[in-house]
Amino acid sequence: MDLGLRDRVAIVGGASQGIGRATAQLLAAEGCRVVMAARTEATLAAAAAAIAREAGAGAALPVVCDMGSRGDIERLVARTVSEFGRIDVLVNNAGGPPLGSFEAHDDDAWRRAFDTSLMSVVWMVRKALAWLKRSDRARVINITSTSVREPIDGLILSNSIRLGTTGLAKTLSRELGPHGITVNNVGPGTTMTARIRPLIEAQAKAEGRAFDEVRDERARRIPVRRIGEPEDVAAMIVFLASAQARQVSGQTILVDGGATAAV
Repeated sequence: MDLGLRDRVAIVGGASQGIGRATAQLLAAEGCRVVMAARTEATLAAAAAAIAREAGAGAALPVVCDMGSRGDIERLVARTVSEFGRIDVLVNNAGGPPLGSFEAHDDDAWRRAFDTSLMSVVWMVRKALAWLKRSDRARVINITSTSVREPIDGLILSNSIRLGTTGLAKTLSRELGPHGITVNNVGPGTTMTARIRPLIEAQAKAEGRAFDEVRDERARRIPVRRIGEPEDVAAMIVFLASAQARQVSGQTILVDGGATAAV
């Protein structure tokens, strides 16, 4: 199936590893030109080089960017336009807020989480909007969490702030729809990324068990009996970026193997 992504230009946040990297790789494989954003220059450059080797020269452009910085985001968008002269797809993805209870977080932690998880989307859409309006098939896709449907214990920052992103996306889908711009959220469940693997390793060490044993135990709690991989989430993101997803907007789609109990 031709997804209609050849020669489209996409910005992907958090693209040096995990879901962001898998998304950049799949988009590039579909012929999309991908601007990869992340904070760590060396890791980002290596990821972009690997994708370029597979998809061809010009497929991936690394740009160092802290998604919690308005200035960095403005420079990211400006660099994209300077290099390619257009923007068709935004994949708003940043590292999730840190774990912890209400009493564990001070005002600085709340502000950082607010900027990284919510304001980053505001800044990105605001800066790129004029270019998205010029596209004949623009897409905005935000990576959130299953916590927007079912709060997760120990994740009060995510439980609180990601709901703001969900409300923002729903409203934007109605305001920007007349311009042909779709806006959706993707909520990953337990996915084997750099955020989840250390949690399983820590549990295994604390309980004196093997990593595989703890991992498999967690997998059994998921109806499909497996922990997701970054590519599973990336596949949904790429579909939402495709021509075929033109009628899907204002939605929050969970990629969690059926684990979330909320209807």
